[in-house]
Amino acid sequence: MIAGSIAVAAVVALVATLIVVLGGDDKKDDAGSAAGPGASSTAPKDATPSGGGKPPSSGAPGPAGSYPVAQGVDLSASPTWGRAEQRGHLIIGAKEDQPSLGIMDPATKERSGFDIEMAKMLSAALGFDPKTIEFKTVASANREAALQRGDIDFYIGTYSITEKRKETVDFAGPYYVSGQSLLVKKNDTSITGKDTIKGKKVCSAKGSTPAQKIKVEYPDSTLVEYDTYSQCVDSLLTGQVDALTTDESILKGYAARDPGLKVVGEPFTTEKYGIGLGKGDTALRTALNDAVDRALKDGTWQQIYQATLGKAAAPPPLTPVVERY
Repeated sequence: MIAGSIAVAAVVALVATLIVVLGGDDKKDDAGSAAGPGASSTAPKDATPSGGGKPPSSGAPGPAGSYPVAQGVDLSASPTWGRAEQRGHLIIGAKEDQPSLGIMDPATKERSGFDIEMAKMLSAALGFDPKTIEFKTVASANREAALQRGDIDFYIGTYSITEKRKETVDFAGPYYVSGQSLLVKKNDTSITGKDTIKGKKVCSAKGSTPAQKIKVEYPDSTLVEYDTYSQCVDSLLTGQVDALTTDESILKGYAARDPGLKVVGEPFTTEKYGIGLGKGDTALRTALNDAVDRALKDGTWQQIYQATLGKAAAPPPLTPVVERY
């Protein structure tokens, strides 16, 4: 009887020991995964996104689009990253009216789309929890000014890289390649592509590359400009304009949402979407380029595309190649 009691006591003690050990490991892992910029970490110093040792994983999107936060990130050479570290989170400029790319639910204020998921991935790669991102809606015409003033840390939202824009801001990427096209009403047979817009009212966003293209190269059409593309869609549906022009990736999102619209013709430009940032912040640009490169190589980019833009559009015609300068 005594021997049996001793045996039972020994088993209970062993189980208790295992619970303590396993429980301690779980708590340690949880604490490690929650660490952010400036937090104590046992991660090696070479775990940075800008080279020198093994880079942190950009993470694969989970069911809710989750990305592991990189540990041990040190971009002290970047004034933008330094401000974000002190603040505790990133402020990222984006669009809010582009289905499948960057859209905001008016009721919940939740954002979704390809650009939004890319922003989350980049945030994690820079050492910031994506859940803490402060998104700011910035109209196309105001992007350069917002970056120059430091209102946002970087901008990701169908922002075409151009030499003109490089005079005032820098770009990482490109992270996506698209082309300008046309959106018309489903029953419109008069517009079939760029060569059939003579005498037509064509709408685009103020300050956008597509608007400039129409203004300079298609003067026989009438350019109508609004602050946002969603305003152009409203005008198209109500018959105030004949077509909306911007990048095909954006237009396919609108067409997928509204069965009364269709994309016509072949793309007539090549638009490389970049991540806009303040002029001269080389450290941040390099880190963002590295993160995009990893995402393209480890399959993260492809998973993000299929979960967002890929549902509304055909596979992207071109795989982006990061351009470093």
